[in-house]
Amino acid sequence: MAEPLTITPIGVVVGGRTEPTDDHWGEQAIIRLNADFPHEVVQGLEEFSHLVVVWHFHRAAPTDVALHARSPRNDPRWPPTGTFAHRNHRRPNQLAQSFPRLLKVDGLDLHVADLDAVDGTPVYDLAPYFSQMGPRGPIRQPDWPGEMLSDYWADPQE
Repeated sequence: MAEPLTITPIGVVVGGRTEPTDDHWGEQAIIRLNADFPHEVVQGLEEFSHLVVVWHFHRAAPTDVALHARSPRNDPRWPPTGTFAHRNHRRPNQLAQSFPRLLKVDGLDLHVADLDAVDGTPVYDLAPYFSQMGPRGPIRQPDWPGEMLSDYWADPQE
């Protein structure tokens, strides 16, 4: 087995949502990269429309990890599924990936929309989204994610 990985945040989410909730993640936010990075770390990034962002559910407790099957959002309308069939903070490392739209680059501030992380969230890695590296072939999923996430990106003001 590999040795545990120790990683340091490369930045933090500034602004946007202040409290985690299940739906309505339409706000804009800033990913503020560490001030000790040279500005050239973002050179060319403004040419991309979307990012891949790895971040930590920093408000979750280790006791939130759930290594068993359960219904998504504890809603009995949806079938019990295992930990790795969910995309929430109950995962062993409590890490997440998001694919926000990159609105602009301002120094080491990356202005984004549709980042489903809250103000103060540590960011551990990011990269531009390359469509050529996205999923190949048809996408398959059960009906419940579409039902559950129908309001995920809905405007929070509506």
